[in-house]
Amino acid sequence: MTMAEAGSALDSPFWRFSIGFYRNADVAAACIALQDEAGVDVNLLLFLLWSATQKKTLSRAAVAEFDGMIAPWRSNAVIPLRAVRRALKQPPPVVDLGDAEAFRTRIKAAELDAERLQQHTMYRLTPSLPFADAASALDAARSNVAAYQAAHLRAFPPAAVETILKAFATLSDATSTNERKS
Repeated sequence: MTMAEAGSALDSPFWRFSIGFYRNADVAAACIALQDEAGVDVNLLLFLLWSATQKKTLSRAAVAEFDGMIAPWRSNAVIPLRAVRRALKQPPPVVDLGDAEAFRTRIKAAELDAERLQQHTMYRLTPSLPFADAASALDAARSNVAAYQAAHLRAFPPAAVETILKAFATLSDATSTNERKS
């Protein structure tokens, strides 16, 4: 499926990419570092990387505009749910630990649903974005991460970016090898 054929299913190629890529423990740790240390929206980062798998790039201005479109959902749904989930790691002593953990698990599921809805919205908006073509998926990934950092106006932790791009390169190499075998 090409980006122009983006559908409306919640189980999109973008969601499947995100789940698979984030499953790598090093990627997950790097994403959390980017989120906590630089305020990165991991869903936006994953979207830019998924776009890069198709050799598609966005300019700094396009990333900033896209980020502005999704910011209200992130601010009003994703971030508050994350804050509650994190706060409940150590619930007040007056609440039964088992009950608090069961509640935290439901909040965690709601947070994941909020992220999935954000990704669904981003995927649905894909055809309207002003993508440019890149020579390779890795070039696109580097360009998209740099555009996001420039639009974000906050430095990303270099080690986390390096980890993300290294994992992406490995993924990109494996995809290229599989395509040549087909």
